[in-house]
Amino acid sequence: MGLRSGSRRRLDQETQTPTQGVLGRLGAVRRAQQITTYGVGSMVAIGDQSFLVSGLDSWKVGRDFDIREPRLESDLGVRGFHLPPASDPPAGDGVRVRRFPTTYSCQGCGALKPYNGFNSPKGRGHCGQCDRTVTPSRFIVACAKGHLSEFPYWEWTHRGREATASRSTDRCRMKLISTGRTASLRSIVIQCSCGKKASLEGAFSSKEMKRLEIRCEGRRPWLGGDAGQPDCKEGVQALQRGASAAWFPVLRSALTIPPWHKALMQLVMRREHRRHLVGKEDAVIAEYALDEGWLADGRYTRTDIIEAVRTLEAAECEVDADPENPDVSELADALRIEEFRQLSSTTEDIPDNEHFVCVPADVTPDSPAVPGIGQTMLVKRLREVRALTSFTRVTAPTPSDPPGRRARLHRGGISWLPAIEVIGEGVFVRLDTDRLRAWEATVESQPAGTRIKGLRQRHLKMLHDRGDTQPQSPVSARLVLVHTLAHALINEWSLDCGYPAASLRERLYVSDEMAAFLLYTATSDSAGSLGGIIAQGQPERLASSLESALRRGCWCSADPLCMEADASGTDGLNLAACHACVLLPETSCELNNILLDRALLVGSPELKITGYYSQADE
Repeated sequence: MGLRSGSRRRLDQETQTPTQGVLGRLGAVRRAQQITTYGVGSMVAIGDQSFLVSGLDSWKVGRDFDIREPRLESDLGVRGFHLPPASDPPAGDGVRVRRFPTTYSCQGCGALKPYNGFNSPKGRGHCGQCDRTVTPSRFIVACAKGHLSEFPYWEWTHRGREATASRSTDRCRMKLISTGRTASLRSIVIQCSCGKKASLEGAFSSKEMKRLEIRCEGRRPWLGGDAGQPDCKEGVQALQRGASAAWFPVLRSALTIPPWHKALMQLVMRREHRRHLVGKEDAVIAEYALDEGWLADGRYTRTDIIEAVRTLEAAECEVDADPENPDVSELADALRIEEFRQLSSTTEDIPDNEHFVCVPADVTPDSPAVPGIGQTMLVKRLREVRALTSFTRVTAPTPSDPPGRRARLHRGGISWLPAIEVIGEGVFVRLDTDRLRAWEATVESQPAGTRIKGLRQRHLKMLHDRGDTQPQSPVSARLVLVHTLAHALINEWSLDCGYPAASLRERLYVSDEMAAFLLYTATSDSAGSLGGIIAQGQPERLASSLESALRRGCWCSADPLCMEADASGTDGLNLAACHACVLLPETSCELNNILLDRALLVGSPELKITGYYSQADE
């Protein structure tokens, strides 16, 4: 995917000035990164420049959708999905970017001002006075609602808004001076021509910003200069330009399950065929299928094709008419319930089942019993569609976040979202229901019950602090147990079968009726096609890897501090969990490495906690 600037008029203000009406290619990132790393509203560094990926309104996409996934479309209230534009014509026109931050500093004279104020020679980012390179500001400010602004150097130097009334940008000339005495912010000094100066020490403190009455201005520069929300009264948090907290994607995904997994359904949904089929009479559909040669080899019948078209039509009628507030990702919503049912049943391995094949593990009379596991299914083929729905700043998103914390990808009037599709395989594991319920009844009266109640209270407080007036937390002993077991197995499989942990992912199914997880590889790079994960679901391999994972889980190099922790991790939303035991790469965990506790998995005699797996099981 290529990165390009916008129109000439826009470029004169916010992006590099072109020689033609539209600027050529600035750089390139992979299409998958446009969903996970460099999506709408994120910053991307290109050479010594910094740009902000523009909103969907500026994307050049066709009228026909690139990806169809009816279940996900209905859930998000959209009509379809587009791949991020490709980098070069005729495949595509790239993605527009805007210059951000616009404040630059000169490495020679230290001048701190807008990029256009340096009088740089055409095509060069140099200071017009000393001919030294100018670099984008290292610091920005953002608020919890996703707004983004330049760092308020003037307000910081003049100590807040008390002096705002007397501000004169024409007479005040700012400089950034680095003393080099230390590596701390104390060595970075902002100096004004009026005589005021201040170091950046304390700039990353939200309390100091509040004390100086520096608040969010509601700017949304990725949507344009006139797309702000000036009524925002949130406090701001200073961030480094390249900090991970500057942009967190909010992704929504779905597996392609029956009936959408069939090759015929995928054929009918293809953009070049769909317009000739949907809404047409049976005779017209049959005639088109005959002309396309679909009936020639006997693979499909006239009835098969008509039924497929009618199924697609029915699904499109169910699309939510209000795409403004798409549902957040939940562990027990309609999408997960449908997937749980399909993963729990057999879908045969036949050619027409192109995107979903799920069969039981090979169990023989000599196969070892896998303790605590009620069912294991081998998902030999799966397709996952991942869509970027919004993003957050400052704090990572959680499944229960209020919608107000999530920033929009466009101004409005767009009925699609950017998405990618990935193909992989996996193992579906469902816990033994009887054993699980007996264990839950046991831990309720133990110290483990108190630990879970405390974890739930901290989660509710976090949701309340983020603006949810009626927070509802999914935290339970069952969720924490299922989540921790999934992490333990991913860590073990990454050692046992050669996959990097970052190429394995979890998908949780947790409710009063569900307690299961899918561990799968579905990635767009070569690590997703290594093969071999299916073998981990066979009884012999699963029993062996589970035993090894539990043995590792009994001890952590950070014990006893790790096991005895009452709260750890982000917002105190973990218990006995750290990077030395069960935490995973960010791409592998759908809950951002929170709600984990080894004690519920393996137990702790010292803490008088009975784990789901006793010593006898190990």
